[in-house]
Amino acid sequence: MGGAAQLVVVTVLLATAAAASAAGPRPSEVAVGALFTYDSTIGRAAQLAIELAVDDVNADAKVLKGTKLNLIPMDTNCSGFLGTIKALELMEKNVVAVIGPQSSEIGHVISQVVNELHVPLLSFAATDPTLSASEYPYFIRTTTSDYFQMNAVASIVDYYQWKRVTAIYVDDDYGRGGVSALGDALALKRAQVSYKAAIPPNSDTDVIRDVLFRANMMESRIMVVHVNPDTGLRVFSAAKKLQMMTSGYVWIVTDWLAAVLDSSPASRDPKNISNIQGVIVLRQHTPDSDAKKKFISRWNTVARNRSMTSGLNSYAFYAYDSVWAVARSVDQFLNAGQQINFSTDPRLHDPNGTTLRLSTLKIFDGGDQMLQQLLLTNFTGLTGPVRFDSSGNLVRPAYDILNVGPSGASLVGYWSNYSGLSVSAPEILYQMPSNASSDYQLKNVVWPGDSTDIPRGWVFPNNGQPLRVGIPVKPSFKTLVSGSSPDTVRGYCIDVFKSAIKLLPYPVPYQFVPIGDGTKNPSYVGIVGMVASNTLDVAVGDFAIVRNGTRLAEYTQPYIDSGLVIVAPVKHVSSSAWAFLKPFTWEMWFVTGALFVLVGIVVWLLEHRTNEEFRGPPRNQIITIFWFSFSTMFFSHRQNTGTALGRFVLIIWMFVVLIITSSYTASLTSILTVQQLATGITGLDSLISSSLPIGYQTGKFTKKYLMINLNIPESRLVHLNTIQEYADALTRGPKNGGVAAIIDEKPYIDIFLSHYCNFKIVGQQFTREGWGFAFQKESPLAADMSTAILQLSESGKLQSIHDEWFTKPSCATDDESNLGATRLGLGSFWGLFLICALICLLALVMFFIQVCWQYKQYSNSEDADESSAAGADGAGKRQRRLSGLGSFKEIVKFVDMKEEEIMKKSTKRRSGEKDNHAAGLSYAQSVASA
Repeated sequence: MGGAAQLVVVTVLLATAAAASAAGPRPSEVAVGALFTYDSTIGRAAQLAIELAVDDVNADAKVLKGTKLNLIPMDTNCSGFLGTIKALELMEKNVVAVIGPQSSEIGHVISQVVNELHVPLLSFAATDPTLSASEYPYFIRTTTSDYFQMNAVASIVDYYQWKRVTAIYVDDDYGRGGVSALGDALALKRAQVSYKAAIPPNSDTDVIRDVLFRANMMESRIMVVHVNPDTGLRVFSAAKKLQMMTSGYVWIVTDWLAAVLDSSPASRDPKNISNIQGVIVLRQHTPDSDAKKKFISRWNTVARNRSMTSGLNSYAFYAYDSVWAVARSVDQFLNAGQQINFSTDPRLHDPNGTTLRLSTLKIFDGGDQMLQQLLLTNFTGLTGPVRFDSSGNLVRPAYDILNVGPSGASLVGYWSNYSGLSVSAPEILYQMPSNASSDYQLKNVVWPGDSTDIPRGWVFPNNGQPLRVGIPVKPSFKTLVSGSSPDTVRGYCIDVFKSAIKLLPYPVPYQFVPIGDGTKNPSYVGIVGMVASNTLDVAVGDFAIVRNGTRLAEYTQPYIDSGLVIVAPVKHVSSSAWAFLKPFTWEMWFVTGALFVLVGIVVWLLEHRTNEEFRGPPRNQIITIFWFSFSTMFFSHRQNTGTALGRFVLIIWMFVVLIITSSYTASLTSILTVQQLATGITGLDSLISSSLPIGYQTGKFTKKYLMINLNIPESRLVHLNTIQEYADALTRGPKNGGVAAIIDEKPYIDIFLSHYCNFKIVGQQFTREGWGFAFQKESPLAADMSTAILQLSESGKLQSIHDEWFTKPSCATDDESNLGATRLGLGSFWGLFLICALICLLALVMFFIQVCWQYKQYSNSEDADESSAAGADGAGKRQRRLSGLGSFKEIVKFVDMKEEEIMKKSTKRRSGEKDNHAAGLSYAQSVASA
């Protein structure tokens, strides 16, 4: 430690000593009150623990040096009225703190008293979470709040995947506060309290039995019991007589039962054990320590000496630590130089003639400072760390989870606010990182009825009322559901429902409730809303699982796939004498013909100089061009190509011809057998972009979907009810007050098309959903029915039901290949034509390059011949050849010449040149010799 730090510590010590000396001597004793019920399960154990704690405090020289802790106990007799009177009497004795009360109900009343008198209240047993509110600033809970206990219960419920529980509780502040916390905790786990069975305080066995009987009529078999220790066992005695402790039930009991089991020898009687066998019990967790073991030994010794029949429970440990918390806080309070003074409240005076003695109640002047010292408490007691968080609750709340068997309670796990459920002790897990401390599990539990199978936790409610099954009554589509009375209900959806409900592992009586008058379709959203408002229990029929519906109800697994499709009228196209021209557009015919002529000309140019079949009189050559080009269409051309360029162009052209003829054949076949769409609607995009009216089925979600999702104005939508209305509207068409197309779910359209063959589905299905049964939110029956539907699907029964009701005649086909055939245009072939034209152009360029080169060679040889001739005639001919017109004519003449002739002339010319060269050489030699 540095010199500056040492100086600060010395300064603080001197200031504290100076304040203490200035404040005067410490008091010889300090009065502390205690409020609890002496003759109760918790009170008997806590009373002795408090006395032992006071003795230990007064015997410890390190605490309250020279000051004695004087305990003043008061018996509240489990009465709010008597507890209030005892609290007022206690306030007359100038106590600096009160340990207690034991009851949450009394805690609410007494907290108002201590708030006025500024006396801190430390309760070791009042667990109502609402006492932590800011309304009670002087209330300090030195035990674990039921807020955490109910989170432990919710974790157990979630661990076994239960969703609904029945809360059985005493109808007072303690019970109501606990059940409220339970509901909040379950909501975080997506579960709920489905029924609240409130037991009036001080009820006899008959009242308890009536409450349990009503609870047993509900569907949930998860019973959470939150009552008082002294009357709680009567709940299980009544439950045993009502056959509620048998297989299938789950009983989760808060820590009151653990206190009874630990404290009362009668609870270990085999008869009482048999009444609670199989229940899960929570008990406040206190870690093992040497101090705890010594206290237990000492408590038991004193209890035996006093001939006490009651045993020790966990609340006694919290009572013991509460005394030490007060002692340490008083010690810190006095060490800080504070004085214990009380002053009169002018508002508390005795009116004339009253005997209430209100003037004797005084305000503790140092109450605020004492409260702050208590909230700063930090030590390790019998219950572990005694320290408060910012909300005034003890840190590290934890519970043991017990399972009562034939030989008593056994530990099956723990719960803590740090790690949740675990088989490891919380104090071990607190030493690990939070992300490594979660072993979310419990040991095996033996349930009521000596069963080791995890109960389902739910049965169909045994309240004598059958399941109210709402069905839509429609004027059409009776294949799906029909029947105006409960006894005449039938259809595909009904058969699926009946088959699924037979697979449930429990009997479910049901009664059909027809909805609608049969003349027009009822609102499907309205029927689902009746389920949500509890007018119906389930809606069965052709109910699509859509977003708006899932907000109101719980749907089962889909039993049939569905989705919106478009149906439109079609017409057969009659053949005509000019039908063979329809496969191609006029532009396509023109370009194709032009390309035929072009290829014929190109091949003629490439073959004309070398191939005798492409020579002859001009008339014959023109005929050859057209004959060759058009005969390639049937691969029947007689002319053979000899040049490499000609063959290359012909190969490409034959490929083009193959594509053209194949496309023409396919298109002509389609046109001759096609069914054309009467309105030109080919799919969703074309329907939306048009302004044509659209039909939809009344009562279904289709209208809202078209308006909201596809932005189709309502003025374009026409509501229809029956199959006959569908056919009539499509037949009349938009011009005669009908519709261009109808949008509906595919199962309806399949039924419609099975009756009418002159309509077809166009385009693709553009939504994906299914049909399911709508149950009330969080209904466990929905999950069981989903499982049953999956069983039907896996066994093939679901498909057989479908095949039985959905007949599909030959006219109803999903094949759309024969709908809406169109003429082929340039858009489908321009790439192919472009390639062919470029190949032809390339071949022509290469051909003319070759011709020009040959012509140059040929011209040079002629010039050489003519240069040897004299005279003006020869010079004139050369001049004319160099002129443009003469040159072009010579080139045309050269191109028209057979390549064989050119070769012969070139060969003869080269031979003449050799002879002349030889003659000239001889002449030169003779001259030289002469």
